[in-house]
Amino acid sequence: MLEQNRFLKASSWVFSLLLVLPILAIFYASVGESDEVFGHLMSTVMGTYTLNTALLVIGTVSLSLLMGIPSAWLMANYAIPGDRWLQWALVLPLAMPGYIVGYIYTDWFDYAGPIQLFLRDLTGWTSAAQYWFPDLRTLPGACFVLALVLYPYIYLLARAAFMEQSLTLTQSARLLGCTPTQSFFRVSLPLARPAIAVGASLVAMEALGDFGTVSYFAVSTLTTAVYDTWLGYSNLNAAAKISAIMLVVIFVLISSERYSRRKQKLFSQNVTPDTITKSPLRGKYKVLATLWCWGLFTIAFIAPLGQLLIYAWDYHSSSSVEDFAQYSVNSLYVSAVAAVVALIIALLVNFYKRLSGRAASNVPIRIASMGYAVPGTVLAIGVLIFLTSADHIINDIAKAMDWGRPGLILSGTMFAMLAAFVVRFSAVAIGSVESSLAKVSPSLDMAARTMGCNVRSMIQRVQLPLIRRGCLIAMLLVFIESMKELNAALLLRPFNFETLATYVFNYASDEHLEYAALPAVLLVLVGLIPLIMINRSLEQSHS
Repeated sequence: MLEQNRFLKASSWVFSLLLVLPILAIFYASVGESDEVFGHLMSTVMGTYTLNTALLVIGTVSLSLLMGIPSAWLMANYAIPGDRWLQWALVLPLAMPGYIVGYIYTDWFDYAGPIQLFLRDLTGWTSAAQYWFPDLRTLPGACFVLALVLYPYIYLLARAAFMEQSLTLTQSARLLGCTPTQSFFRVSLPLARPAIAVGASLVAMEALGDFGTVSYFAVSTLTTAVYDTWLGYSNLNAAAKISAIMLVVIFVLISSERYSRRKQKLFSQNVTPDTITKSPLRGKYKVLATLWCWGLFTIAFIAPLGQLLIYAWDYHSSSSVEDFAQYSVNSLYVSAVAAVVALIIALLVNFYKRLSGRAASNVPIRIASMGYAVPGTVLAIGVLIFLTSADHIINDIAKAMDWGRPGLILSGTMFAMLAAFVVRFSAVAIGSVESSLAKVSPSLDMAARTMGCNVRSMIQRVQLPLIRRGCLIAMLLVFIESMKELNAALLLRPFNFETLATYVFNYASDEHLEYAALPAVLLVLVGLIPLIMINRSLEQSHS
């Protein structure tokens, strides 16, 4: 039994350190003398990149707050037509890739698009010089599109926070003379601030790491700088320096969010489901609330998905079925392997924590979960640095042993992309297994020990059967996230290797999304699965 405990401890620490090495490699590669490329970027365009990144994050978070908080408040407290269905439908835009929504809205709002054509037919205008129309291919346009697909982060957390607030607090505010609006700003919103802050930080990190949308909108940010520096200049050192800057920004975002609410404490008890009552809205307030919630859902999900389905129907004969099948197989294979590896790591670190019981056993879990906060583009650079160094060591050893040079067997193959997926999404599997394992009573472990079971037998016969559903969910979540990952796949894919995400993005960037509409629809449908699971878990927690 002691040897089995040592195996769990050693494997947990080894895997967790391997997962954090690509992140450490970024800082290691960024230390040292500045090269010409990085110096040129710093003296010319880095200021613009940094400013655009800051404006993108601020704009996206602001618009997401504007979309998410009112929707969450209405869904948690008021009854509007279709609210039982709408309360989880408002989460579905999270399944839409931002660059797909950006392509569709750009197609609609361009000079030759249907909206401006209708406007000119209606007014008799004949040229763009006769009227003003907003240009969507701008930084504000990118903020708007990203907010449409990212506001559900804030909506989900804010709605849960509003539903958990005690009804007596708002009733007391009303008795003291506050209007519903005043009670919202003075009582409900401050109580929900921690949840909203977490949602806003998630939106900020997603906006900071986005590449597909900003690239399509031709908005230069730090993420596009990393991509261009590596693929354009073939300069890994400069890309590592920019990536290190982005990691520092992410650390500052997370730290400032936690520091801002360091002294805030919440002692309100959760309400029971029997006491949750929704107030009916009447008159213009009912109309406005209905238009707001249903309108947001329509423009963020229904309209883009409907356009994708139209594209898929109209252009199915022009699409390459063979390419679609091959790239689907590529995505399925890489995502499935990543899901299995991530689950194995999640089981090792969680079982070590449970069986050890020491404070130090939490460290491998926290280390292994760090990759989820790193943007895919930045993480890809770290994986490249780490695996390239490993390739050089392998080739030097092979040469010294007269085995010949095997070449780039790690950084130049599918292994690099697989490694990035595991590093980034292991946190998802760890969280799912951890929550499932926490529901297993420790008395079952003690009973198994009393009956003579060793560690291996107890895990196989007691714990694994009880957390089987959590393991399945963990694999499914990692699989779906890997299927949709674009940033890391673009930088790390081998030659002549495409996934569904890179396949769709290539067509979108070439202004031909119509020919890749079918795989785009598949990506959206795959992304709906974790959202349905999240909604079901929230419903179970409030039932």
